[in-house]
Amino acid sequence: MPSKGELVMERLMHLHEGRFVGLKHENVFQLTVATILSAQTTDASVNRVTPEFFGRFPDAKSLAEADVEEVKKYIKSIGLYNTKAKNIVGLARILVERYGGKVPDNMEELTALPGIGRKTANIILSVGFDKTEGIAVDTHVFRIARRIGLSNGKTPLQVEKDLLREIPRKYWKYVNHILITHGRAVCTARNPKCDECDISDLCGRNGVE
Repeated sequence: MPSKGELVMERLMHLHEGRFVGLKHENVFQLTVATILSAQTTDASVNRVTPEFFGRFPDAKSLAEADVEEVKKYIKSIGLYNTKAKNIVGLARILVERYGGKVPDNMEELTALPGIGRKTANIILSVGFDKTEGIAVDTHVFRIARRIGLSNGKTPLQVEKDLLREIPRKYWKYVNHILITHGRAVCTARNPKCDECDISDLCGRNGVE
């Protein structure tokens, strides 16, 4: 018999197929930078600035040679741009110095880079390298997973562990995208549309937000 996690993913993937709009990128380097920029900012906001940004800084070498103040001018419309500018320039310099300008393809080395935590590394590995080692748990996934009863974890890492246990591995690479999309379209933070929800019969909503 399918687990609750499997049933949730089956239904939501069917419901939201083709609706998710992710970060625009042409290679792993661009994906990495865009993912760092997307922290506490919508993908749409990042996608508005990255075409011009990557036109100026198309690779690690060009970004490594950049002045942080110039970088800020390109990303000042997104949240936390001061910190993000320092992080992505620092990231680029390390990539050039240690990795020949390439992004490493493992969790340990990725999470040692500026601006990259486990959530960001999971996205880079999954989308950029087709390696699924875990599930990226951002604020949306954290909220939805707890609300629908797939986890009662108090931290993103605890929620990730619960999702890895509850959801079959074949779905891991889609969990972040699907739960974010469902959270924006139906299971909104305030006034969720429970009457319109395709998984209402599976939902364990009990006041946990």
